[in-house]
Amino acid sequence: MFVCPHRLVFIRHGETAWNAEGRLQGQEDIPLNPRGRDQAQSVGRDLGKWLRRDGEGPIARYAFVASPLGRARTTMELARAAMGLDPNDYALDPALQELSFGDWQGLTWPEVKARDPQGAAAREADKWNFTPPGGEGYAQLAVRIGAWLAGVRQDTVAVAHGGVARALFNLIGGVPAARAPLMDIWQGRILIFENGAYRWL
Repeated sequence: MFVCPHRLVFIRHGETAWNAEGRLQGQEDIPLNPRGRDQAQSVGRDLGKWLRRDGEGPIARYAFVASPLGRARTTMELARAAMGLDPNDYALDPALQELSFGDWQGLTWPEVKARDPQGAAAREADKWNFTPPGGEGYAQLAVRIGAWLAGVRQDTVAVAHGGVARALFNLIGGVPAARAPLMDIWQGRILIFENGAYRWL
């Protein structure tokens, strides 16, 4: 397991129309829907209260960074505004982009199973190591996220994607690779990685 000496506060982007429809987004740039915008504002209010409470230290000690995909950027900006911070004062890092589902992007799981039953079965057998046709698997994503973690120099608030969170569960959350792709990643909630473990707020 990767050793990260800093606290990582993780937020998954808010809901999009494709999330609601069960479509694989991957690196497609799908905007937040109204519910997703509400989730971003709510999580910002919750995070602001948590970071300002006694014992958590000043917000200024945190770096803020997001995936460059629009749904993550909008979530970050709405959350920061809800915290009373400059919405645009954060960094972007392409390493935090979602994994790519390649030829499967835009499909629902029933559509994937109908069009590529062998690929769907292979993924179910080993989600961590499987790579979608033309895409990126969790094991590959974990290499990318591990390289990003190696450059984290302070406590950080990151807004990214479900796949990124699953890689983090394995790298710094104490979750085995076989279980990490099965973890639920809630929208509108705060996930803390610290001291080799995780907790939801």
